[in-house]
Amino acid sequence: MTLITILLATFAAGIGSVWLAAALMRLGWQDAGTGVAGRGLPEQHLLSLAAGALLSTAFMHLLPEAMESGREAHALFATLLVGLVFFFLLDKAELWHHGHEHHHGAEGDHAHVHKHHHAEGHGHAHGHGEVRSGGWAVLAGDSVHCFGDGILIASAFAASPKLGAVAAIAVLAHEVPHHIGDLAVLRQSSGSRRAALVKLTLAGAITPLGGLVGWWLVDQLVAYLPFFLVVASSSFIYVALADLIPQLQKRLGARETLAQVAWLLVGIVLVVVVSAVAHHD
Repeated sequence: MTLITILLATFAAGIGSVWLAAALMRLGWQDAGTGVAGRGLPEQHLLSLAAGALLSTAFMHLLPEAMESGREAHALFATLLVGLVFFFLLDKAELWHHGHEHHHGAEGDHAHVHKHHHAEGHGHAHGHGEVRSGGWAVLAGDSVHCFGDGILIASAFAASPKLGAVAAIAVLAHEVPHHIGDLAVLRQSSGSRRAALVKLTLAGAITPLGGLVGWWLVDQLVAYLPFFLVVASSSFIYVALADLIPQLQKRLGARETLAQVAWLLVGIVLVVVVSAVAHHD
């Protein structure tokens, strides 16, 4: 029964987040990196919500659950540190990014392929092959990330259904805004909205595969479950602090800043509510 629940949750987080992102784009939600005043604000709200969900899941659920296992705190925090460094290295290798970052480095920097999509609308010419290679970079990064998400969700479900539900919601929340950017890049590289959606859906389908592998791994290494939870925490913390929050560090007016804080709190409350509902069930 646990395996079926894991597969359903990873399907919802992996593929569901792609379809939800596509639906939001059809409703007019824009990528935060457009550079056009006002058009990026809706996705800023999604990024804030996702950051709140990830941080609250890590600090209020995953880490406390690992600490309650009775394992030595020093070993658990060492694992947290190693996990953060590990995800940093994956990010440097472009295996833990979503092609969504909006830095202001050199125009030819392949690591920030999402900028190609926006530059096209502002008169910056880029070769078709360069954009196409950017699309493959997005798919490669998404596939690895989705596989890891599946393992992390399975680890959380192995600890408790409540923790699994919270982790799945947190993954869903942070994947949606990233997939909005990914779909924009893939549309540019493939030239078709439908092809972009199919490609990203296939990448999202890797999440249930990761869930299956995670279920098997935790079953074989159940004694190390607290460390799996700490690694999951390090992933959530890294994504929130190294990816999401830096995109929110912009000079905004008081109204927009309050909106960011409000949506951050919504993400935290969402996790609390899901946890409470799952606990009563």
